[in-house]
Amino acid sequence: MESIQAIKQRFGIIGNDSGLNRAIEKAIQVAPTDISVLVTGESGVGKESIPKIIHQLSHRKHGKYIAVNCGAIPEGTIDSELFGHEKGSFTGATQTRSGYFEVADGGTIFLDEVGELPLTTQVRLLRVLENGEFIKVGSSKVQKTNVRIVAATNVNMFEAIEKERFREDLYYRLSTVEIHLPALRERKEDIHLLFRKFASDFAAKYKMPTIRLDENALQVLLKYRWSGNVRQLRNIAEQISVLEHERTITADTLRHYLPNTGKSNLPAVINNTKSESDFSNEREILYKVLFDMKSDLNDLKKLTLELMDSGNVKDVQESHQGLINKIYGEDDEQIEQDVLAIEEQSAPEIEVISPKDDKYLYAEEIEEEETLSLQDKELELIKKSLERHNGKRKLAAAELGISERTLYRKIKQYDL
Repeated sequence: MESIQAIKQRFGIIGNDSGLNRAIEKAIQVAPTDISVLVTGESGVGKESIPKIIHQLSHRKHGKYIAVNCGAIPEGTIDSELFGHEKGSFTGATQTRSGYFEVADGGTIFLDEVGELPLTTQVRLLRVLENGEFIKVGSSKVQKTNVRIVAATNVNMFEAIEKERFREDLYYRLSTVEIHLPALRERKEDIHLLFRKFASDFAAKYKMPTIRLDENALQVLLKYRWSGNVRQLRNIAEQISVLEHERTITADTLRHYLPNTGKSNLPAVINNTKSESDFSNEREILYKVLFDMKSDLNDLKKLTLELMDSGNVKDVQESHQGLINKIYGEDDEQIEQDVLAIEEQSAPEIEVISPKDDKYLYAEEIEEEETLSLQDKELELIKKSLERHNGKRKLAAAELGISERTLYRKIKQYDL
């Protein structure tokens, strides 16, 4: 069995952190078996190195090694990519295609970002893990495959399971052994070591002197949070190597390349849960708004009926419009249309409650006969107005205090 240091040299892994060493040690131990492995860790920590180690140290090292980024494949085609498809099984399937599980038979498949798999694909993957069987898209023939599956994710799997975005049974099948790679900020002693290695590599690549950090710049480098981990550190080293003329980098120069250096690195405490009192207050406000709206609408109907009974159309128009302005503020045609639209509907009234003195008062329901009477009065007024103006809708609408569009809708509704 190769030592941890030999493995680091062989696969280009840099660092002496105990967490990193433990992850490599676990990879070496599980490699000779066919146990499924789940590699966890933040994005950019180098999770892709672990499955390579496992494959090369296993008895499958002469078989194929296929790395699949599950998050980069569209949901509609991922089943075809992984399991293959038959000719004509969907639009564009002009020929039969073998999927990765068929091609990698006898080898290893690395499923990166496995937490992004659709639920339907997760069911298919579970079947492969349980008995090595899969079915091509558009086929009914069961095929067998003998592959070693190593998966990786930066998703909190327990949270994904709780939100029903990932199957719990699949998680436990994948994570027979779980290998966690620590974030770069947890490997303080490795940060400068990695930066020097990247700076040396880019100096050779671009044929220029190697950049170096002064003491203050080194402190900035070590205190930075590195949310993008090793990938971000490599990117920063390449930018500075190419863009800076001075080969000795100061703290001020380094800060220009580090995003959010002026912000606190302390985690923000966010309370995502609402207390019971918050919901109670919101409920009270909602009840009050609904009750007020109900009261206003009832007043509007009552006043309209009284004025209609008096037979004074002009008073109906002025009082109707005045009440709308009182309730809603500005005289707006759309608001008037909305109120009239509410009036013309004969749906059952909604019962609402409003808290008062720790008791609930129920809004008075409007009698069905009142709604029917209102419709009859409305029809009678429209007929009279149209007759008075010889069928001219514009003049009739002005007299009734409604828009011409609303009047046209009423004419169609009552088949006038």
